[in-house]
Amino acid sequence: MSAASSKPPQLSNWPLSWSVCSLQGSLLTLAVLVLISFVHLSLSSLRFPLQNSGGTRVKLISVIDDVSVSTAHLEGGGEDLPDVFHLPEIFRLNYEAMEKNFKVYIYPDGDPNTFYQTPRKLTGKYASEGYFFQNIRESKFRTEDPQEADLFFIPISCHKMRGKGTSYENMTIIVQNYVESLIAKYPYWNRTLGVDHFFVTCHDVGVRATEGVPFLVKNAIRAVCSPSYNVGFIPHKDIALPQVLQPFALPAGGNDVENRTGLGFWAGHRNSKIRVILARVWENDTELYILNNRINRAIGNLEYQKRFYRSKYCICPGGSQVNSARIADSIHYGCIPVILSDYYDLPFNDILDWKKFAVVLKETDVYQLKQILKEISDDQFLQLHYNLVKVQKHFQWNTPPIKYDAFHMVMYELWLRHRVVKY
Repeated sequence: MSAASSKPPQLSNWPLSWSVCSLQGSLLTLAVLVLISFVHLSLSSLRFPLQNSGGTRVKLISVIDDVSVSTAHLEGGGEDLPDVFHLPEIFRLNYEAMEKNFKVYIYPDGDPNTFYQTPRKLTGKYASEGYFFQNIRESKFRTEDPQEADLFFIPISCHKMRGKGTSYENMTIIVQNYVESLIAKYPYWNRTLGVDHFFVTCHDVGVRATEGVPFLVKNAIRAVCSPSYNVGFIPHKDIALPQVLQPFALPAGGNDVENRTGLGFWAGHRNSKIRVILARVWENDTELYILNNRINRAIGNLEYQKRFYRSKYCICPGGSQVNSARIADSIHYGCIPVILSDYYDLPFNDILDWKKFAVVLKETDVYQLKQILKEISDDQFLQLHYNLVKVQKHFQWNTPPIKYDAFHMVMYELWLRHRVVKY
């Protein structure tokens, strides 16, 4: 072999080749980092229940990462919050910012004596809608200056329409005409195509009526009591209102586990498939108190409410909609709610960690319901009950509203969405 043939080829070009490869590698690395960042931000804007595998059947609830709060701010002090929050410190900082800065403009149009501005009533299982209409006017979040508003409230009440016997078809027409009149009169909707607007409806008639106005449902934030994400509810845009039947007939329960001798309790109508199955499988069981009828809340020495006091777990299957006022009843009376309702975006689940104070199951778990509940240890039950007491105030409406109550939790949900881009 000659000396020439043993000479390494093109040694003089190695530095140039190495520079090119290094540059390509750097660009590739940068591209990967950017892609990861976009994926993270996209996932951070979503919430969805995670189906877990293996022996455990409890459904975990994911959390919105609040990327708007700088980590440099997390070193600040403040009041301690329970660990039932996904991110207690971030919640505290965001809550303080909300209280200081958040402003909502209420459109003044519409006769309060018909379907606008004022609540129908503050009682019954649709009281959440009425309380919000009243609370927003009592709160410091309201502004008379639309120029400083972060969000715009469309104050139309389908619950009031229902009370006056309005048909679904006419409800849709009334809603559409009202929203279109606001768009024509004011410039604010067209600035964002309605992304910074919201409306509130607890009764399912409101969901049905507003679905007839597609541009409203698509763009505006919907705060609804029936947030089923398999039929149009958009979790990262819309808000799940807690359905709360107020006033409560008896005081709040809690720290009374020695009195809770019953394993589980449910009483109600068979107005959904899951309720039919629940009653058929368990109504003759000796450990689960399952009644295939509703106990009248107004008679029998408040027997219905007292059953909550005596039970460890209260079964909350979906009814005609995914939601049920029974969940808030369970929380108030200190009975751990057992959620049996698929596709239910639970109220405040991007703020509160439901698995720490409730048992969230798939509807198919109904056949193993007793086994699942009995497999929860005494220590786990005590921790669930302890945490349940901590969250009671978040599912209570007040007038005027008070810190951390249901109204302020809904406002916090709105605050998280007030800078969202157009959907």
